[in-house]
Amino acid sequence: MNLSFILRSAWPRYKQGINPSARPMTMPNRSPTRPWRSRFLRLWTAVLVGASAVSWAGSDHDRARQATEAGEILPLRTILERVQRDYPGQVLDVELDRSDNHGPARWIYKIKLLQGGGALVKLKVDARTGAVISQKSKD
Repeated sequence: MNLSFILRSAWPRYKQGINPSARPMTMPNRSPTRPWRSRFLRLWTAVLVGASAVSWAGSDHDRARQATEAGEILPLRTILERVQRDYPGQVLDVELDRSDNHGPARWIYKIKLLQGGGALVKLKVDARTGAVISQKSKD
């Protein structure tokens, strides 16, 4: 602790004298802001963060639905049925990404599977055709 802080906070007690029955000293409120303002700002920040997270997640879902309805991608159920035939296991995670790498943009499903014996398989599947683009596995 800073010595000046210690002296500053001990000085009023020293001036008052050591009296066990004396009421304990309280520090005066030196904050220029009002308490309702900080509460309001915290609440408003939480509302904005929550709203942006919901709208962000909703827009991804809407884009995927629009792509499915437009025939740009196959439905997830169809993709999972095809994957389960060649790679049996429990689906842990599925992501749908738009990839711009190496040529025209295309939709890619990233699927994580847990197979028997504890092997983890990561697949990249072309969302338009259902063909497996790449496969990585960890034992």
